[in-house]
Amino acid sequence: MDEEITIINSNTRNEKIYNFFISNRKILIVTVLTVFIILAGYFSLNAIKERNQIELANKFNLATIEFKYEKKNETIKKLINIIEEKNITYSPLALYYLLDNNLIENSTEINNLFDILINETNLESEIKNLIIYKKALYNSERINENELIKILNPIINSDSVWKAHVLYLMGEYFFAKNENQKAKEFFEKILLLPNANNEIKVETRKRISRDFGE
Repeated sequence: MDEEITIINSNTRNEKIYNFFISNRKILIVTVLTVFIILAGYFSLNAIKERNQIELANKFNLATIEFKYEKKNETIKKLINIIEEKNITYSPLALYYLLDNNLIENSTEINNLFDILINETNLESEIKNLIIYKKALYNSERINENELIKILNPIINSDSVWKAHVLYLMGEYFFAKNENQKAKEFFEKILLLPNANNEIKVETRKRISRDFGE
């Protein structure tokens, strides 16, 4: 008797499952197709990103390996195209190469390339802060105090690992302009930072002792 009841219960349960699938087959089919499309799209997108990354790597390597000064305009064009791709790896590298080799003399053009990386490229926060610092360093001898601070404010008002470098740059900037009190104030701020680079702190103490008599 117990076995018959068990068989009946099993059949009933199987029938309910069957009926459930029959009644909801459209929903189930749509759900399965949706999941399949999402997964296919995800893997396709990753494949496209990986292929684009490889293509940009090849373009960057070719542009830099084949660089000849007499054909620098070709290299400049190739590297600018890489920057405009807004790639988190090769766009910054392309700008660094332009800067390190002084390939573009027009400061406005260089600053526009900096802004593509800072404002339009999805960089990690500290990579972006590094580029902001490099932009300030590039412009520090040609812009006034307010313009320099405007560039650096995102780092000055943060806990970035680059904050000590920025404060040191500001100290150097004002010291070069013989504004010693302002320079000293920026150098002293470095010593109060909990995450400042130890080498910068040591150098800052030397500067304060040597140049400000403390």
